[in-house]
Amino acid sequence: MADHRRSIPRTDALLADPRLTEARRLLGHARVKAAIVAAQRRAREGDLPPEEVLTAALAALPASASGLRPVINATGVLLHTNLGRAPLSAAARQAVVLAAGVTDVELDLATGGRGRRGRTALAALAAAVPAAEAVHVVNNNAAALALTATALAAGGEILISRGELIEIGDGFRLPDLLVSTGARLREVGMTNRTTIADYAGAIGPTTGMVLKVHPSNYRIEGFTADVPMARLSALCREHDIPLVGDVGSGLLTPEPLLPQEPDVTSWLTAGADLVTSSGDKLLGGPQCGLLFGRAGLVDRLRRHPLARALRVDKITLAALEATVAGPPTPTWESLHADQVTLRSRAESLVARLRDRGIDAEAVDSRSVVGGGGAPGVSLPSAAVALDRRAAAALREVEPPVLARVDNGRCLLDLRAVPADQDDTLLAGVLTALAGE
Repeated sequence: MADHRRSIPRTDALLADPRLTEARRLLGHARVKAAIVAAQRRAREGDLPPEEVLTAALAALPASASGLRPVINATGVLLHTNLGRAPLSAAARQAVVLAAGVTDVELDLATGGRGRRGRTALAALAAAVPAAEAVHVVNNNAAALALTATALAAGGEILISRGELIEIGDGFRLPDLLVSTGARLREVGMTNRTTIADYAGAIGPTTGMVLKVHPSNYRIEGFTADVPMARLSALCREHDIPLVGDVGSGLLTPEPLLPQEPDVTSWLTAGADLVTSSGDKLLGGPQCGLLFGRAGLVDRLRRHPLARALRVDKITLAALEATVAGPPTPTWESLHADQVTLRSRAESLVARLRDRGIDAEAVDSRSVVGGGGAPGVSLPSAAVALDRRAAAALREVEPPVLARVDNGRCLLDLRAVPADQDDTLLAGVLTALAGE
């Protein structure tokens, strides 16, 4: 009997096959060769016909050299931290591709000399927030606060309300970050009530700055008191102490749908000397930390030695500029999606699923902002309801679909799903439930 192993294609012959040319270009020689060797091993062990070695190798190769996989966010959480928060706009994605090559990120083409790093992105930010005398960008909002505390209060005190000593995801605590800079925290007021007298009584010769933090992932209700930014600003100016605000969720200007969510412009107008914000939340851009404020303070931070360790790369700068200066972002579109339109999309998907024998129902739903933004605020939405067991199967399709289980049902909330992904979502459900 002939040995079937003799008919297994050789490695060099498979590597030369035109059908693997693109894979080698995108994934590299080593990864493609590893897939071939694995398929050949299966053939030698009798688990795969020799003539299917190439097909099996192709099927085993990933679509990208990166381990990150695109997913469909049908959770109803607009800014899902585990899913990378804000999806970039088409304009920002195009800008990323262009920036990935050789660019003039830090070159003045007119003179041939060194230019201001990210000058066009900074100009776009400045134009978006005219209330700021100057702007700066670092790699996330925690970095913005670390740089600020280091430059303004290392060796001194930071005054902060007890009700603003926040903890966010993965056990990250703001007080731990602030004291790591060499500053000391001076807690003022109570958890639920802080007054202007509390701040005034705590100011002393070692006060480096006053920090006001918007608790963007929780709310304190009931017997409460807070100090408005304008009153706090007057006190700080009287004592010549910088007032820093962290708005948390990334709004540059007021958002009517989220009236309780502070924004950079409003806090600067109310008298904050410096305001920090995230780029990958409600702004809808890449992960970065944004600093807006008085020119002297911003320049002091920009020139601090720590600023070099926290600077962003050309990819982030390009995506940020396109986000700020470009068309509405996917986050903005999801936030402002019309509930009637969402319900119509859900009903259309349900009708198509029922035509294929899938038990589904269009239901009203509630979405949230997520990502540490607008706590307690929910938005009317619509969803496709399936058997709760579908949630696990949907994570196994390509691309994976992330749903949520609510009241014993698997809900595909459409608020964070772009309309042009409805066909892909439908195909994913059909694949996941093909055996039912």
